[in-house]
Amino acid sequence: MKIKYALLVFLYLSLSLTSFAQTADSAKTNYHFSGAASITNNGISLVPSFSLGKPAVLLLASLGGERFSFDPDIRFGMDGKPWTMLFWGRAKLVNQGRFRMNTGAHLGLNFRSTPLSINSVPSENIVARRYLAGELSPSYFVGKNSSVGGYYLYSRGIDDGTVKNTHFVTLNANFYHIPLAHRFYARVNPQVFYLNQDGKDGKYLTSVFTLAKENVPLSLSCLVNKTIHTTIPGDKDFIWSLSLVYSFKQNFIPKPPSP
Repeated sequence: MKIKYALLVFLYLSLSLTSFAQTADSAKTNYHFSGAASITNNGISLVPSFSLGKPAVLLLASLGGERFSFDPDIRFGMDGKPWTMLFWGRAKLVNQGRFRMNTGAHLGLNFRSTPLSINSVPSENIVARRYLAGELSPSYFVGKNSSVGGYYLYSRGIDDGTVKNTHFVTLNANFYHIPLAHRFYARVNPQVFYLNQDGKDGKYLTSVFTLAKENVPLSLSCLVNKTIHTTIPGDKDFIWSLSLVYSFKQNFIPKPPSP
């Protein structure tokens, strides 16, 4: 019960902060619409130890101002069946200097297919299970193109059959722009993380390697995840994915209302 109340307080504070940031943004004129669309041989979740186990399409977008954004995260299989949908509201609490602090909250939907028989005809029923979650994401820039930081996510399952309490904690480093030959560059994002689901837990090592070229929206990304120790049922010792990513970003200034 205490955990449930703590989640509600956490979500309330996160939503209050994002609402405050949205009000502050209303006085500004610089907005963005950005994101990435990926096709991959193996859909990987926000928590890297979870995978779809088959090819998938990932759509991540962000719409907002300098402090507040709405960030939908939509993932589905190549067969068109939905997998997960996360509807994030995020705020940049500290966005100047070397130290940054972001927060956010989301309603998440996880879809699972179950067999169904109608008049003795085999069929399939897709069930959506709901989650509420909140996050904190501090980071510190040690150089122009490198940072270290952490990430904490708490998720609460709403429906029967969901994981009621998930704690996801990471320590990470980010190397954003490693120059290579012919205007190519690399990004490397290693992290270690701890996952606890209703008392069962695990420790993992994961990294994302990205190859890109200046002024080209396409990039190639590889994710690898290695289990160090786990008591979570169904965890795999090693998973990986290879993704082709199309990135986009557009800044715009809304027209002022006519007098």
